[in-house]
Amino acid sequence: MKIYITFLSLFLFHQSILCANFEVKMLNQGSSGVMVFEPSVLKIGLGDSVTFKATDAAHNSASISGMIPLNAKAWNGELSRDITVTFDTPGIYGYQCTPHSMMAMVGIIQVDDNQSNLNEVESAAKIFKSKFVMNQNRFDDYLKMLATQ
Repeated sequence: MKIYITFLSLFLFHQSILCANFEVKMLNQGSSGVMVFEPSVLKIGLGDSVTFKATDAAHNSASISGMIPLNAKAWNGELSRDITVTFDTPGIYGYQCTPHSMMAMVGIIQVDDNQSNLNEVESAAKIFKSKFVMNQNRFDDYLKMLATQ
């Protein structure tokens, strides 16, 4: 039993060392325009986490229905509060600032170099971006960035 507990402890410690935490700022104004997440496109590893920082007030981070991998856990942060999300399912995740989604305050995270749900994300993005009042091509631009990162 002692060997099992020791092995389990070492395994969990080893896993925590390998996982990284990334930071995404929620901003009124960023280097790429108004109402943005910065960075807006991230590629991370399986088990990594992202802390969405409430840098400017009145923003949140929330996953977009239809734009996360099958069986992935959705999230919906509170306004003006940091939220940390751990990504345990590979694939592409689309997310938004709920009160500013019509201003195209959205972002993309790719986990584990996996694009298995890219077609679903692109289809959902076409519908979702129809409510944008500005930055109509933001989702398209972000998805194109996945190929270049």
